[in-house]
Amino acid sequence: MQTRNYLLYDVFTTGRLAGNPLAVVLDSKGLDTAAMQAIAREFNLSETVFVLPPDNAKHRARIRIFTPDYEMPFAGHPTVGSAIALADLAGETAGIFVLEENIGPVRCAVSRHDGATFAEFDLAKLPEPLELSADAEAIGAALGLGPHEIGFENHRVSFWSAGVPYVTIPVADLKAAGQIRLDNQAWSELAPRKSEWAFASPYVYCRETVNHESAFHVRMIVPGSPSYEDPATGSAAAAFAGAIMHFDGPTDGISQLWIEQGLEMGRPSRIRLELNVDGGKLAAARIGGHAVKVAEGKLFV
Repeated sequence: MQTRNYLLYDVFTTGRLAGNPLAVVLDSKGLDTAAMQAIAREFNLSETVFVLPPDNAKHRARIRIFTPDYEMPFAGHPTVGSAIALADLAGETAGIFVLEENIGPVRCAVSRHDGATFAEFDLAKLPEPLELSADAEAIGAALGLGPHEIGFENHRVSFWSAGVPYVTIPVADLKAAGQIRLDNQAWSELAPRKSEWAFASPYVYCRETVNHESAFHVRMIVPGSPSYEDPATGSAAAAFAGAIMHFDGPTDGISQLWIEQGLEMGRPSRIRLELNVDGGKLAAARIGGHAVKVAEGKLFV
């Protein structure tokens, strides 16, 4: 038996008991995949990070990200939370470093302003469109919405991935977003798979927002038995950048958009999506947010 330290952070928030909780297991050397999966199941959070020595000595760390059921190639709130946790441990108030993830090296920048720590990371993979065979009306019905509630302006249902695929679903307004109820059986009959054991999740968004500084209000539901809602989803925001580029056509230059999530479930979150557009195409993108430590402890495994 070995003692391993762990930290709990709330990510994409500056307030504790909000945002998306994350477990960060330090001293993970010696744990095999099965052990990491069992520990992630023990924490039973949407994701748990395991910190390992980097393969490249110039990088800060290698991290592996697990849900209670499987390993992820990349995820947003684990990247932001891990970057801030490692900077906190090093006593750094600012810095740029690389985290090695299964998707590849991810460049992170950490800064501290007004007592709050912010981290952002460059997307290792820009969003790509994927083929979606299900029609919008069937997708809406699987969410408990009628045809008139799906879509706004020129936005239509689409399917994107920046490492993790999501079905991006525009809805008319906050009322429609608040009404969604995922029918797992219906979703399983029409949704594309993100792996052989899991379906791609619906990412519902509207232009109407609760907070005036937000550009979009979103919800993300993870299908399963039972399904559950995620309070903040950085990998989905990364995929969503593809939909924004396709439907909104941002002008050349850098655009910063705040995305609000988690309000319906009482865990308000704020995600910053930064788009670097050159020649009408997405040249680079970054996901950013705050995180705050809420607990720490020891594992005896």
